[in-house]
Amino acid sequence: MIERGYQNILKLPELKRKLLITFALLFVYRVGVHVPTPGIDGAALASFFDNARGTLFAMFNMFSGGALDRLSVFALGIMPYISASIILQLMTVVIPHLEQLSKEGEQGRKRITQYTRYGTVVLSLIQGFGISVGLESMTSPAGAPIVLYPGWGFRLLTVITLTAGTAFIMWLGEQITERGIGNGISLIIFAGIVANMPVAIVNTLRLVSTGEMGVFAMIILVVLMVAVVAAIIFFETAQRRIPVQYAKRVVGRKMYGGQSSHLPLKINTAGVIPPIFASSIIMFPATLANFIDLPIMKTVAAAMSPGTIVYNLIYIGFIVFFCFFYTAVTFNPEDVAENMKKNGGYIPGIRPGKRTAEYIDRVLTRVTMGGAVYVSLVCVLPTMLMTKFNVPFYFGGTALLIVVGVSIDTISQIESHLITRNYEGFLGKSGSVKSRR
Repeated sequence: MIERGYQNILKLPELKRKLLITFALLFVYRVGVHVPTPGIDGAALASFFDNARGTLFAMFNMFSGGALDRLSVFALGIMPYISASIILQLMTVVIPHLEQLSKEGEQGRKRITQYTRYGTVVLSLIQGFGISVGLESMTSPAGAPIVLYPGWGFRLLTVITLTAGTAFIMWLGEQITERGIGNGISLIIFAGIVANMPVAIVNTLRLVSTGEMGVFAMIILVVLMVAVVAAIIFFETAQRRIPVQYAKRVVGRKMYGGQSSHLPLKINTAGVIPPIFASSIIMFPATLANFIDLPIMKTVAAAMSPGTIVYNLIYIGFIVFFCFFYTAVTFNPEDVAENMKKNGGYIPGIRPGKRTAEYIDRVLTRVTMGGAVYVSLVCVLPTMLMTKFNVPFYFGGTALLIVVGVSIDTISQIESHLITRNYEGFLGKSGSVKSRR
């Protein structure tokens, strides 16, 4: 069945072209990860990051696809763009002009996207300058300076290089979304995480062979990852279905309506957005703190390392906030109730209109809380256990959630293209992947 699904992809020139564009742009991104920023001693930088494993650097390096420990032109990754998107979405709620733009359809969306790009450049300039200044004061464990020629020349060059790199990644993500398959920004993060998997697996097997990691710990690690993936797939496809009944209507000589349906409410409406947004907000100030050579900043950076109590509490708080915030932005119970009323639909036992909106809002709040708890557990518990087992890479629940969630979204879009053209999906009629919509 799966083989027939792949054959169906080749039958659609449009879908095949979209997939080729997506793979080509992701390949360009992975090539850029290996292009170093000028003025850096690569050996000294690699030695410095070898001693920084298990800290916030490891998490930032995961989201940048391994670009940070090389300090490549893509070292900032896509996080400035995500941070700018968060700021614009929050400002849309409190600034009337932005709220009006968000309601103007395609033209308003383009204006907000343009503002997001400007914000990305500003945040990249700030982060790039902080990193360049911090690198000048850093040395490898052997005492070798990381920056070969410190000064304002190096700082300006680094700021321009890193900002241009982030702007280029932003453009790649937008091109993938527009011309390829899936969400470009999510796929770029996905590609960065997956690209580090082979090295992580080899390093883990090496530790087992040398006796630094026990076989039992390795088995627990594998079982844990499989269990987390299974839980993610279950909850990402789970729905709370509210029954909807449509009244019978007579139009001319024909009778319409009278059928039963349901309103699906996803357990996790926000998908992978909450952990990505939460990580972006935490990493922005914490990364600057790592590169500023002050005692108080070092204390802040240590407290914000993944696995610490402070980090986990802040991380969970942001995840819960963005689960509710993103759900509120994308799903309006009043609009749903109004549309249902116009089409002659009603929830059995609930009066149409305001009562229906209140009921949907109450159910949605409970479902979203359950989804927020699920996302928090998936993102925090595996990371804590992997820290305890001294796993030599950062591939906790956050990474698993992003990888599995983005995979389901992308496959769902491919399925939609196949079904539109009357082809079977990847798994055929008996087991097609359920749409996350």
